[in-house]
Amino acid sequence: MEVTTTSTESISATPINALSTEVNPYPLIVYAVDSLRKYMQGPKTDTLILLLTTALNTPLCQRLKTSPILGFLILGTIMGPQGKNMISNIHTTEMLADIGIVFFLFEMGIHLNFETLMDLRTMVFGLGLSQVIITGTVIGLISSYIGGLSRAASIVVGGGLALSSSAFVLQLLKDKDQLSSQFGKSSFGILLLQDLAVVPLMTITPILAGNGQGLGKALGSASIQTLIALATIGFFGKFLLNPFFEFVSNSQSQEAFVGAILSVVMGMSFLTEGLGLSNTLGAFLAGILLSDTKFKPQVETEIAPFRGILVGLFFFTVGFEIDLNLIMSNMGLVSSVVLGIIFVKAFITTALCRLFGLEISTAQRTGLILSQGGEFAIVAFRLARSLGILDESTTKLLLTSISLTMAATPFLEELGEVVAKKIGKW
Repeated sequence: MEVTTTSTESISATPINALSTEVNPYPLIVYAVDSLRKYMQGPKTDTLILLLTTALNTPLCQRLKTSPILGFLILGTIMGPQGKNMISNIHTTEMLADIGIVFFLFEMGIHLNFETLMDLRTMVFGLGLSQVIITGTVIGLISSYIGGLSRAASIVVGGGLALSSSAFVLQLLKDKDQLSSQFGKSSFGILLLQDLAVVPLMTITPILAGNGQGLGKALGSASIQTLIALATIGFFGKFLLNPFFEFVSNSQSQEAFVGAILSVVMGMSFLTEGLGLSNTLGAFLAGILLSDTKFKPQVETEIAPFRGILVGLFFFTVGFEIDLNLIMSNMGLVSSVVLGIIFVKAFITTALCRLFGLEISTAQRTGLILSQGGEFAIVAFRLARSLGILDESTTKLLLTSISLTMAATPFLEELGEVVAKKIGKW
Protein backbone atom coordinates (compact mmCIF):
# COMPACT_ATOMS: atom_id res chain seq x y z
CA MET A 1 0.00 0.00 0.00
CA GLU A 2 1.45 3.32 -1.10
CA VAL A 3 1.25 6.20 1.32
CA THR A 4 1.43 9.71 -0.13
CA THR A 5 3.29 12.22 1.97
CA THR A 6 3.53 15.96 1.66
CA SER A 7 6.82 17.58 2.31
CA THR A 8 7.29 20.44 4.67
CA GLU A 9 8.85 22.45 1.92
CA SER A 10 5.75 22.21 -0.33
CA ILE A 11 3.44 23.37 2.49
CA SER A 12 5.61 26.29 3.35
CA ALA A 13 5.86 27.23 -0.29
CA THR A 14 2.11 27.58 -0.63
CA PRO A 15 1.00 31.28 -0.22
CA ILE A 16 -1.11 31.91 2.88
CA ASN A 17 -3.71 33.89 0.81
CA ALA A 18 -4.32 30.81 -1.28
CA LEU A 19 -5.37 28.86 1.81
CA SER A 20 -8.05 31.38 2.81
CA THR A 21 -11.17 32.34 0.90
CA GLU A 22 -10.98 35.88 -0.38
CA VAL A 23 -14.09 37.94 0.48
CA ASN A 24 -14.58 41.33 -1.29
CA PRO A 25 -16.91 43.47 0.87
CA TYR A 26 -17.66 46.01 -1.90
CA PRO A 27 -20.52 44.07 -3.63
CA LEU A 28 -22.15 43.43 -0.25
CA ILE A 29 -22.07 47.13 0.63
CA VAL A 30 -23.55 48.06 -2.76
CA TYR A 31 -26.28 45.46 -2.31
CA ALA A 32 -27.13 46.71 1.19
CA VAL A 33 -27.26 50.35 0.09
CA ASP A 34 -29.40 49.49 -2.95
CA SER A 35 -31.80 47.46 -0.77
CA LEU A 36 -32.10 50.34 1.69
CA ARG A 37 -32.71 52.80 -1.15
CA LYS A 38 -35.51 50.68 -2.58
CA TYR A 39 -37.05 50.19 0.86
CA MET A 40 -37.07 53.94 1.56
CA GLN A 41 -38.58 54.94 -1.80
CA GLY A 42 -42.08 56.42 -1.80
CA PRO A 43 -44.10 57.22 1.33
CA LYS A 44 -41.25 56.57 3.80
CA THR A 45 -38.96 59.13 2.19
CA ASP A 46 -41.86 61.58 1.78
CA THR A 47 -42.67 61.26 5.48
CA LEU A 48 -39.09 61.88 6.59
CA ILE A 49 -38.72 64.89 4.27
CA LEU A 50 -41.94 66.47 5.53
CA LEU A 51 -41.14 65.86 9.20
CA LEU A 52 -37.58 67.16 8.89
CA THR A 53 -38.83 70.20 6.99
CA THR A 54 -41.34 70.93 9.76
CA ALA A 55 -38.69 70.46 12.45
CA LEU A 56 -35.87 72.49 10.88
CA ASN A 57 -37.63 75.25 8.93
CA THR A 58 -38.66 77.48 11.84
CA PRO A 59 -35.29 77.36 13.70
CA LEU A 60 -33.42 78.14 10.46
CA CYS A 61 -35.77 81.00 9.60
CA GLN A 62 -35.31 82.42 13.10
CA ARG A 63 -31.55 82.36 12.58
CA LEU A 64 -32.01 84.13 9.23
CA LYS A 65 -34.56 86.55 10.77
CA THR A 66 -37.20 85.81 8.16
CA SER A 67 -40.76 84.46 8.19
CA PRO A 68 -41.19 80.67 8.58
CA ILE A 69 -43.99 80.92 6.01
CA LEU A 70 -41.51 82.16 3.43
CA GLY A 71 -39.16 79.33 4.39
CA PHE A 72 -41.84 76.71 3.78
CA LEU A 73 -42.64 78.27 0.40
CA ILE A 74 -39.01 78.23 -0.72
CA LEU A 75 -38.50 74.63 0.43
CA GLY A 76 -41.71 73.57 -1.32
CA THR A 77 -40.54 75.19 -4.54
CA ILE A 78 -37.16 73.48 -4.37
CA MET A 79 -38.41 70.01 -3.36
CA GLY A 80 -41.70 70.01 -5.27
CA PRO A 81 -42.58 68.89 -8.80
CA GLN A 82 -41.38 72.17 -10.33
CA GLY A 83 -37.98 71.82 -8.61
CA LYS A 84 -36.02 68.69 -7.63
CA ASN A 85 -39.20 66.55 -7.49
CA MET A 86 -38.19 64.96 -4.19
CA ILE A 87 -41.79 64.24 -3.12
CA SER A 88 -43.13 61.13 -4.85
CA ASN A 89 -46.80 61.37 -3.84
CA ILE A 90 -47.87 64.95 -4.44
CA HIS A 91 -51.60 64.21 -4.17
CA THR A 92 -51.37 62.68 -0.69
CA THR A 93 -49.18 65.53 0.54
CA GLU A 94 -51.67 68.11 -0.72
CA MET A 95 -54.53 66.23 0.97
CA LEU A 96 -52.68 66.42 4.30
CA ALA A 97 -52.08 70.12 3.68
CA ASP A 98 -55.83 70.66 3.14
CA ILE A 99 -56.46 69.09 6.56
CA GLY A 100 -54.06 71.67 7.99
CA ILE A 101 -56.29 74.49 6.72
CA VAL A 102 -59.30 72.75 8.28
CA PHE A 103 -57.62 72.71 11.71
CA PHE A 104 -56.40 76.27 11.28
CA LEU A 105 -59.93 77.59 10.69
CA PHE A 106 -61.16 75.44 13.58
CA GLU A 107 -58.67 77.13 15.88
CA MET A 108 -59.76 80.56 14.61
CA GLY A 109 -63.36 79.62 15.40
CA ILE A 110 -62.40 78.70 18.97
CA HIS A 111 -61.27 82.28 19.54
CA LEU A 112 -64.72 83.56 18.60
CA ASN A 113 -68.22 83.17 19.93
CA PHE A 114 -71.58 84.12 18.47
CA GLU A 115 -71.61 87.43 20.34
CA THR A 116 -68.25 88.42 18.88
CA LEU A 117 -69.36 87.25 15.45
CA MET A 118 -72.43 89.46 15.62
CA ASP A 119 -70.22 92.39 16.56
CA LEU A 120 -68.35 91.80 13.29
CA ARG A 121 -71.47 91.68 11.12
CA THR A 122 -70.74 95.08 9.54
CA MET A 123 -67.23 94.00 8.62
CA VAL A 124 -68.41 90.63 7.34
CA PHE A 125 -71.60 91.43 5.42
CA GLY A 126 -70.85 95.06 4.65
CA LEU A 127 -67.15 95.49 4.02
CA GLY A 128 -66.48 91.85 3.13
CA LEU A 129 -69.33 91.52 0.65
CA SER A 130 -68.42 94.83 -1.02
CA GLN A 131 -64.80 93.76 -1.36
CA VAL A 132 -65.65 90.44 -3.00
CA ILE A 133 -68.18 91.90 -5.48
CA ILE A 134 -66.17 94.96 -6.52
CA THR A 135 -62.79 93.21 -6.69
CA GLY A 136 -64.24 90.26 -8.60
CA THR A 137 -65.95 92.57 -11.10
CA VAL A 138 -62.86 94.73 -11.71
CA ILE A 139 -60.49 91.78 -12.13
CA GLY A 140 -63.04 89.99 -14.32
CA LEU A 141 -63.26 93.00 -16.65
CA ILE A 142 -59.47 93.30 -16.80
CA SER A 143 -59.20 89.58 -17.61
CA SER A 144 -61.73 89.93 -20.41
CA TYR A 145 -60.68 93.19 -22.10
CA ILE A 146 -56.93 93.14 -21.44
CA GLY A 147 -56.22 89.45 -20.90
CA GLY A 148 -58.46 88.31 -23.75
CA LEU A 149 -60.14 85.56 -21.73
CA SER A 150 -63.61 84.25 -22.50
CA ARG A 151 -66.61 85.46 -20.51
CA ALA A 152 -66.75 82.25 -18.48
CA ALA A 153 -63.01 82.30 -17.77
CA SER A 154 -63.16 85.99 -16.77
CA ILE A 155 -65.93 85.30 -14.25
CA VAL A 156 -63.97 82.43 -12.67
CA VAL A 157 -60.70 84.40 -12.61
CA GLY A 158 -62.41 87.49 -11.16
CA GLY A 159 -64.20 85.48 -8.50
CA GLY A 160 -61.13 83.45 -7.63
CA LEU A 161 -58.72 86.37 -7.36
CA ALA A 162 -61.18 88.33 -5.21
CA LEU A 163 -60.41 85.80 -2.49
CA SER A 164 -57.38 86.14 -0.20
CA SER A 165 -55.46 83.56 1.80
CA SER A 166 -57.04 82.91 5.21
CA ALA A 167 -54.13 80.64 6.15
CA PHE A 168 -51.41 83.22 5.45
CA VAL A 169 -53.19 86.27 6.81
CA LEU A 170 -54.58 84.71 9.99
CA GLN A 171 -51.22 83.10 10.77
CA LEU A 172 -49.49 86.47 10.51
CA LEU A 173 -52.18 88.17 12.60
CA LYS A 174 -51.87 85.49 15.25
CA ASP A 175 -48.06 85.60 15.32
CA LYS A 176 -48.14 89.39 15.86
CA ASP A 177 -51.07 89.26 18.29
CA GLN A 178 -53.22 91.49 16.07
CA LEU A 179 -56.46 89.47 15.93
CA SER A 180 -58.16 91.63 18.57
CA SER A 181 -57.09 94.95 17.02
CA GLN A 182 -59.25 96.97 14.61
CA PHE A 183 -56.85 96.00 11.84
CA GLY A 184 -57.21 92.32 12.74
CA LYS A 185 -61.00 92.48 13.04
CA SER A 186 -61.45 94.17 9.66
CA SER A 187 -59.12 91.66 7.98
CA PHE A 188 -60.84 88.72 9.67
CA GLY A 189 -64.32 89.99 8.75
CA ILE A 190 -63.40 90.23 5.07
CA LEU A 191 -61.77 86.79 5.11
CA LEU A 192 -64.84 85.23 6.70
CA LEU A 193 -67.11 86.56 3.95
CA GLN A 194 -64.60 85.36 1.35
CA ASP A 195 -64.83 81.83 2.78
CA LEU A 196 -68.60 82.02 2.40
CA ALA A 197 -68.17 83.30 -1.17
CA VAL A 198 -66.44 80.05 -2.08
CA VAL A 199 -69.89 78.39 -2.17
CA PRO A 200 -71.39 80.35 -5.09
CA LEU A 201 -68.05 80.36 -6.93
CA MET A 202 -67.72 76.57 -6.83
CA THR A 203 -71.42 76.26 -7.72
CA ILE A 204 -71.34 78.52 -10.75
CA THR A 205 -68.09 77.20 -12.27
CA PRO A 206 -69.57 73.92 -13.66
CA ILE A 207 -72.55 75.92 -14.96
CA LEU A 208 -70.23 78.24 -16.89
CA ALA A 209 -68.75 75.13 -18.51
CA GLY A 210 -72.21 74.04 -19.64
CA ASN A 211 -72.51 71.20 -17.15
CA GLY A 212 -75.41 72.61 -15.16
CA GLN A 213 -79.16 72.86 -15.68
CA GLY A 214 -79.46 76.55 -14.89
CA LEU A 215 -78.10 79.15 -12.53
CA GLY A 216 -81.31 79.61 -10.56
CA LYS A 217 -81.69 75.91 -9.84
CA ALA A 218 -78.04 75.56 -8.86
CA LEU A 219 -78.13 78.52 -6.48
CA GLY A 220 -81.38 77.24 -5.00
CA SER A 221 -79.75 73.87 -4.42
CA ALA A 222 -76.74 75.57 -2.80
CA SER A 223 -79.05 77.51 -0.47
CA ILE A 224 -80.81 74.32 0.62
CA GLN A 225 -77.47 72.62 1.20
CA THR A 226 -76.32 75.55 3.32
CA LEU A 227 -79.48 75.42 5.44
CA ILE A 228 -79.10 71.66 5.94
CA ALA A 229 -75.47 72.10 7.04
CA LEU A 230 -76.24 74.95 9.43
CA ALA A 231 -79.27 73.14 10.90
CA THR A 232 -77.31 69.93 11.46
CA ILE A 233 -74.35 71.71 13.04
CA GLY A 234 -76.66 73.88 15.16
CA PHE A 235 -78.60 70.84 16.43
CA PHE A 236 -75.39 69.00 17.30
CA GLY A 237 -73.98 72.06 19.04
CA LYS A 238 -77.08 72.69 21.13
CA PHE A 239 -78.03 69.18 22.19
CA LEU A 240 -75.11 66.80 21.68
CA LEU A 241 -71.77 68.62 21.85
CA ASN A 242 -71.55 69.23 25.60
CA PRO A 243 -72.81 65.76 26.63
CA PHE A 244 -70.40 64.17 24.16
CA PHE A 245 -67.32 65.98 25.50
CA GLU A 246 -68.52 65.56 29.09
CA PHE A 247 -68.74 61.80 28.63
CA VAL A 248 -65.29 61.59 27.01
CA SER A 249 -63.67 63.98 29.51
CA ASN A 250 -64.83 61.89 32.47
CA SER A 251 -62.60 59.06 31.30
CA GLN A 252 -59.52 61.19 32.12
CA SER A 253 -57.93 59.85 28.94
CA GLN A 254 -55.90 62.22 26.78
CA GLU A 255 -56.16 59.86 23.81
CA ALA A 256 -59.96 59.74 24.08
CA PHE A 257 -60.21 63.53 24.32
CA VAL A 258 -57.97 64.09 21.29
CA GLY A 259 -60.04 61.51 19.41
CA ALA A 260 -63.21 63.41 20.32
CA ILE A 261 -61.75 66.68 19.01
CA LEU A 262 -60.59 65.12 15.75
CA SER A 263 -63.93 63.40 15.17
CA VAL A 264 -65.88 66.64 15.69
CA VAL A 265 -63.61 68.76 13.49
CA MET A 266 -63.34 66.27 10.65
CA GLY A 267 -66.98 65.22 10.91
CA MET A 268 -68.29 68.77 10.52
CA SER A 269 -65.74 69.47 7.81
CA PHE A 270 -66.88 66.39 5.86
CA LEU A 271 -70.51 67.44 6.37
CA THR A 272 -70.13 70.86 4.76
CA GLU A 273 -67.83 69.58 2.02
CA GLY A 274 -70.20 66.71 1.23
CA LEU A 275 -73.03 69.22 0.82
CA GLY A 276 -71.00 71.21 -1.70
CA LEU A 277 -69.79 73.91 0.71
CA SER A 278 -66.31 74.80 1.91
CA ASN A 279 -64.79 72.16 4.17
CA THR A 280 -63.27 74.91 6.29
CA LEU A 281 -66.73 76.36 6.97
CA GLY A 282 -67.74 73.28 8.99
CA ALA A 283 -64.47 73.34 10.94
CA PHE A 284 -64.85 77.06 11.65
CA LEU A 285 -68.41 76.61 12.93
CA ALA A 286 -67.27 73.68 15.08
CA GLY A 287 -64.70 75.98 16.66
CA ILE A 288 -67.33 78.63 17.39
CA LEU A 289 -69.55 76.04 19.07
CA LEU A 290 -66.71 74.87 21.30
CA SER A 291 -65.68 78.44 22.15
CA ASP A 292 -68.65 78.75 24.51
CA THR A 293 -67.95 75.52 26.42
CA LYS A 294 -65.79 74.86 29.47
CA PHE A 295 -63.62 72.57 27.34
CA LYS A 296 -62.18 75.44 25.26
CA PRO A 297 -58.77 75.70 27.07
CA GLN A 298 -58.15 71.96 26.91
CA VAL A 299 -59.18 71.79 23.26
CA GLU A 300 -56.76 74.60 22.37
CA THR A 301 -53.90 72.87 24.17
CA GLU A 302 -54.48 69.45 22.63
CA ILE A 303 -55.05 70.63 19.06
CA ALA A 304 -52.08 73.04 18.81
CA PRO A 305 -49.42 70.46 17.72
CA PHE A 306 -51.66 69.01 14.98
CA ARG A 307 -52.52 72.45 13.69
CA GLY A 308 -48.93 73.67 13.70
CA ILE A 309 -47.50 70.75 11.74
CA LEU A 310 -50.31 70.54 9.18
CA VAL A 311 -50.48 74.29 8.51
CA GLY A 312 -46.73 74.29 7.93
CA LEU A 313 -47.30 71.49 5.47
CA PHE A 314 -49.89 73.63 3.65
CA PHE A 315 -47.39 76.46 3.18
CA PHE A 316 -44.91 73.87 1.92
CA THR A 317 -47.34 72.60 -0.74
CA VAL A 318 -48.12 76.13 -1.96
CA GLY A 319 -44.51 76.20 -3.14
CA PHE A 320 -45.31 73.27 -5.42
CA GLU A 321 -47.24 75.64 -7.70
CA ILE A 322 -44.33 78.02 -8.33
CA ASP A 323 -42.99 77.16 -11.79
CA LEU A 324 -39.42 78.47 -11.96
CA ASN A 325 -39.10 77.72 -15.68
CA LEU A 326 -42.23 79.76 -16.40
CA ILE A 327 -40.92 82.65 -14.32
CA MET A 328 -37.54 82.69 -16.07
CA SER A 329 -39.00 82.38 -19.58
CA ASN A 330 -41.84 84.91 -19.04
CA MET A 331 -40.44 87.23 -16.39
CA GLY A 332 -42.28 90.30 -17.68
CA LEU A 333 -45.68 88.62 -17.93
CA VAL A 334 -45.47 86.93 -14.53
CA SER A 335 -44.28 90.15 -12.86
CA SER A 336 -47.13 92.10 -14.45
CA VAL A 337 -49.76 89.62 -13.26
CA VAL A 338 -48.33 89.43 -9.72
CA LEU A 339 -48.00 93.19 -9.29
CA GLY A 340 -51.39 93.73 -10.95
CA ILE A 341 -53.15 91.41 -8.49
CA ILE A 342 -51.48 93.05 -5.49
CA PHE A 343 -52.15 96.62 -6.65
CA VAL A 344 -55.80 96.14 -7.66
CA LYS A 345 -56.74 94.24 -4.49
CA ALA A 346 -54.82 96.57 -2.17
CA PHE A 347 -56.32 99.69 -3.75
CA ILE A 348 -59.93 98.46 -3.72
CA THR A 349 -59.77 97.06 -0.18
CA THR A 350 -58.10 100.21 1.18
CA ALA A 351 -60.71 102.45 -0.46
CA LEU A 352 -63.59 100.33 0.88
CA CYS A 353 -62.13 100.32 4.39
CA ARG A 354 -62.06 104.12 4.31
CA LEU A 355 -65.68 104.22 3.12
CA PHE A 356 -66.64 102.03 6.08
CA GLY A 357 -65.05 104.49 8.49
CA LEU A 358 -61.64 102.93 9.21
CA GLU A 359 -58.64 105.17 9.77
CA ILE A 360 -56.24 105.51 6.84
CA SER A 361 -53.46 103.67 8.69
CA THR A 362 -55.76 100.71 9.41
CA ALA A 363 -57.27 100.80 5.92
CA GLN A 364 -53.95 100.59 4.09
CA ARG A 365 -52.68 97.82 6.38
CA THR A 366 -55.85 95.82 5.70
CA GLY A 367 -55.53 96.45 1.97
CA LEU A 368 -51.93 95.29 1.81
CA ILE A 369 -52.30 92.17 3.96
CA LEU A 370 -55.31 91.00 1.88
CA SER A 371 -53.76 91.75 -1.52
CA GLN A 372 -52.57 88.21 -2.25
CA GLY A 373 -54.42 85.38 -3.96
CA GLY A 374 -55.86 82.60 -1.83
CA GLU A 375 -55.87 78.84 -1.46
CA PHE A 376 -59.47 78.59 -2.68
CA ALA A 377 -58.52 80.38 -5.90
CA ILE A 378 -56.09 77.52 -6.56
CA VAL A 379 -58.93 75.03 -6.06
CA ALA A 380 -61.27 77.03 -8.32
CA PHE A 381 -58.75 77.38 -11.13
CA ARG A 382 -57.90 73.68 -11.05
CA LEU A 383 -61.63 72.91 -11.34
CA ALA A 384 -61.98 75.37 -14.22
CA ARG A 385 -59.06 73.70 -16.00
CA SER A 386 -60.62 70.25 -15.63
CA LEU A 387 -63.89 71.60 -17.09
CA GLY A 388 -62.15 73.25 -20.04
CA ILE A 389 -62.87 76.85 -18.98
CA LEU A 390 -59.16 77.63 -18.54
CA ASP A 391 -56.41 76.17 -20.71
CA GLU A 392 -53.24 74.63 -19.30
CA SER A 393 -50.92 77.58 -19.92
CA THR A 394 -53.31 80.14 -18.41
CA THR A 395 -53.90 77.95 -15.36
CA LYS A 396 -50.16 77.48 -14.82
CA LEU A 397 -49.60 81.25 -15.08
CA LEU A 398 -52.39 81.96 -12.57
CA LEU A 399 -51.27 79.31 -10.07
CA THR A 400 -47.66 80.49 -10.20
CA SER A 401 -48.72 84.13 -9.80
CA ILE A 402 -51.02 83.36 -6.86
CA SER A 403 -48.26 81.44 -5.11
CA LEU A 404 -45.85 84.35 -5.59
CA THR A 405 -48.37 86.82 -4.13
CA MET A 406 -48.67 84.52 -1.12
CA ALA A 407 -44.88 84.51 -0.79
CA ALA A 408 -44.96 88.32 -0.77
CA THR A 409 -47.51 88.48 2.07
CA PRO A 410 -44.99 88.76 4.97
CA PHE A 411 -43.25 91.64 3.18
CA LEU A 412 -46.57 93.36 2.42
CA GLU A 413 -47.61 93.04 6.07
CA GLU A 414 -44.33 94.59 7.21
CA LEU A 415 -44.71 97.37 4.63
CA GLY A 416 -48.20 98.11 5.91
CA GLU A 417 -46.93 98.29 9.48
CA VAL A 418 -44.13 100.70 8.52
CA VAL A 419 -46.50 102.94 6.54
CA ALA A 420 -49.03 102.93 9.40
CA LYS A 421 -46.35 104.14 11.84
CA LYS A 422 -45.33 106.95 9.48
CA ILE A 423 -48.95 107.99 9.02
CA GLY A 424 -49.34 108.05 12.80
CA LYS A 425 -46.49 110.59 13.06
CA TRP A 426 -48.08 113.02 10.60
